[in-house]
Amino acid sequence: MQTPESRPAPPRLPPHDPGTPALSVVDMHTGGEPLRIVLAGCPEVAGPTLLAKRRYMRQHLDHVRRRLVHEPRGHRDMYAAVLVPSELPGAHLGVLFLHNEGYSSMCGHAVLALGRFALDFGLVAAPPAGAREARVHIHCPCGLVAAFVECEGGRSLGPVRFHSVPAFVLATDLLVDVPGHGKVVVDIAYGGAFYAFVSAEKLGLDVCSAKTRDLVDAASTVTEAVKAQFKITHPESEDLAFLYGTILTDGKDAYSEEPTTNLCVFADAQVDRSPTGSGVTARIALQYHKGLLELNQTRAFKSSATGSVFTGKAVRALSYYLHLFSCPASLSCPSVYKPPAFYP
Repeated sequence: MQTPESRPAPPRLPPHDPGTPALSVVDMHTGGEPLRIVLAGCPEVAGPTLLAKRRYMRQHLDHVRRRLVHEPRGHRDMYAAVLVPSELPGAHLGVLFLHNEGYSSMCGHAVLALGRFALDFGLVAAPPAGAREARVHIHCPCGLVAAFVECEGGRSLGPVRFHSVPAFVLATDLLVDVPGHGKVVVDIAYGGAFYAFVSAEKLGLDVCSAKTRDLVDAASTVTEAVKAQFKITHPESEDLAFLYGTILTDGKDAYSEEPTTNLCVFADAQVDRSPTGSGVTARIALQYHKGLLELNQTRAFKSSATGSVFTGKAVRALSYYLHLFSCPASLSCPSVYKPPAFYP
């Protein structure tokens, strides 16, 4: 029997190059989609605004993104978040989103995970005794987002939901010449990031049963075709005016109580294993715009990669936007913790 005095000391990090400090991280996931949150070790990200910080990290600290996301510490579908100060007085934290190709403007699955993380790691004060929900204001590159975390005794418990930035439709029934598929009708909508939407059937595929590789190849081809043939514009910032990826759907856009299935392929052929929070936001905006969904009518969206489900609804129409309430990852797609890991 070991006594406290005889127990071995906790292991220390192995020697490593002092020029590349160790990054301390927490790994989470939402609906199967990973999120690697940096706790410590990232150099200071300079800039007066969050978008300026995003530009600075891309230009000066991209080696941090590659260490976090790429092999051997990550994989081609790894996603990460670096927490930074926000210039907005109402924000609890600012965040930069990292993927296999660069830096995104919005990430719904990350917002859901970060809501729980912020509460459980003390980045926000616990709500008053008896409160069943904590509100976390997260400044994303696309704007301020509010996450609502179910809690008990000041700790996260159960689903998380978030109130997104205004969403809108940029183009519908856009005819795009897609190599290998001819003319394909595509819609483009924004939910914090821009996505092209197309029914997989128009590409000769079934989003529910086709091989993932075939879906990825088809979606990537659509993305490149849209980028070449259509100019993306954002009404407020040129930093947000880019096509993030393509979402292949089952074509079931008319309202139903049954989930509609989709698969998001973004960045450099990266697959979102969740239904895609910002994509769901944009897809709801598109369905509302086409008269297929009413305000406050909840719709379920299922990932063809994992079967995880998000639900969401449009809560009010604005003069130029549609403001969206993208609702929780349910019990079938929780945000869960893995033990902290260290990556020298």
